[in-house]
Amino acid sequence: MTWRQATREEIYAYYAEEFPRYVDDLPDFISATGPKQYAVAFREAHPVRKDEVPDKDFIRRDTWQTDPSGDRTTAEFSSFEDVGEFIRHPARNDPLGRSEFALADPEVLEQPDPRPDAVYYALDHWERPWVLLVDIDAKEIARERAADAVSDDVDDRNDEALLDAAGILDAEPTGYPYAFEDVDQAIEYGFEVRDIFEDDFGAEETMVVYSGQGVHFYLLDTDPAHRYDEQSREVLNDLLLETYDIPIDPVVTADRRRVARLPYSLHADVCSIVQPIESPAFDVRSATPEVIDE
Repeated sequence: MTWRQATREEIYAYYAEEFPRYVDDLPDFISATGPKQYAVAFREAHPVRKDEVPDKDFIRRDTWQTDPSGDRTTAEFSSFEDVGEFIRHPARNDPLGRSEFALADPEVLEQPDPRPDAVYYALDHWERPWVLLVDIDAKEIARERAADAVSDDVDDRNDEALLDAAGILDAEPTGYPYAFEDVDQAIEYGFEVRDIFEDDFGAEETMVVYSGQGVHFYLLDTDPAHRYDEQSREVLNDLLLETYDIPIDPVVTADRRRVARLPYSLHADVCSIVQPIESPAFDVRSATPEVIDE
């Protein structure tokens, strides 16, 4: 299997050839106008039109223009096809148009059109009270596993030496700060969180998404009786971390203004398709796109 960084050509081929097949499978709440923003990250910074503004390797773009009171006025994307064009050619289809803060047109530069290493959407939503996401990262699981396995002579738990001493950097996928067993463990935790929400909280609509280097668990119920404000999310963090001993990322879970990887986008650092999964037995090796030349 391929576990490496995708090339620029492979990224473009994925969004031109494979990604369109998945658009109809996107969750309903991911539309052209529902999430408050879409965002793309680049491997190298790309200039913007205004001379004094630094080059950008990450940009957020609003889905709606708003008036001074914050009410929606004009949609920036008329359909998800527009979002797709923005993903394929961010500089040529920048919603900021001819603004000085838009990405510089690649046709007037020697630099090539930037390709997105990652595509995100905002959890903050115009049409839903919340999109609740719980993030479980294989890197954090690997660090905890290394700390448990290595003696106290390695002081810095976050240092690369800790992972090296535990043999994690030499395990497949070689060179990454986790092993495949850590990704598999993250997936198992994702389904444990799903069971907690469904069995203990009565959740009716949930989703587990393989994120490339871990999982995202989603609660999709929109019952207003459940208030997932900042305080509620802090309580949820404590519950999952301390009562159920699930190693979640509490920062992502608590912050409704975060962005999340778009389902069916390409995680270019590992050549994997981000995707909803149905079982903890999901084989990450099956997530390599067809366009990746192994």
